[in-house]
Amino acid sequence: MADNAQGIKVRQVTDIHANWSEQGDGEPGKFSLQFVLDNGAEEYVIRPVAQDTKVLIKLIQSSESLYFDTERQVLIPSALK
Repeated sequence: MADNAQGIKVRQVTDIHANWSEQGDGEPGKFSLQFVLDNGAEEYVIRPVAQDTKVLIKLIQSSESLYFDTERQVLIPSALK
């Protein structure tokens, strides 16, 4: 079992920055989402494919609050609308 004294494992997502970057002429671009955790205490970046990004954005928009498990890299939406 993990020792909780080593640090916080689940943090609240307090801000999200989205990014798309070109990968070359005729090539698909790449998306990234930066999660700002606990008002800047930590940050985490994911690089989902376009289809997953679309689903994630809908999930984020339909959630009252978001949490991120930094140990397991799991996004946890709360109170879905």
